[in-house]
Amino acid sequence: MRKSTVFVDTGAWYALADRSDQYHDRAIGIYPELLRGYQRLVTTNLVVSEAYILVRRGLGHREAMTFLESIEASPRVIKIYSDEGLEATAKDILRQYEDQDFSYTDGVSFAAMMQKEIEDAFSFDQHFRTAGFRLIP
Repeated sequence: MRKSTVFVDTGAWYALADRSDQYHDRAIGIYPELLRGYQRLVTTNLVVSEAYILVRRGLGHREAMTFLESIEASPRVIKIYSDEGLEATAKDILRQYEDQDFSYTDGVSFAAMMQKEIEDAFSFDQHFRTAGFRLIP
């Protein structure tokens, strides 16, 4: 049975795009399984922003624009926009985990996942596991 939603983090988007990334082979291997196993891939505008600049710096302008266009074109990718409510929850999360070096984008991602009741994250960032989510792979 297909699950409804998986969250996709910056590192996963970048690993899919960059053949030289240390996680590229794993990302490419798992991505078709995600498409078969989940109805929706959720991300945030902050994650897209981070991934865009990584692709832009690492692979160039054309590849970065292709990344943005592919996100926008996919009917299965849902982009959650950061707002005051998510950011307030993110700050609470960042306060709670003062011993961790979570980024602000991590905090907003975790807040979005909590709000949408998403348990699984396609990410290579162990912070998701620390915050109580399941990592894929």
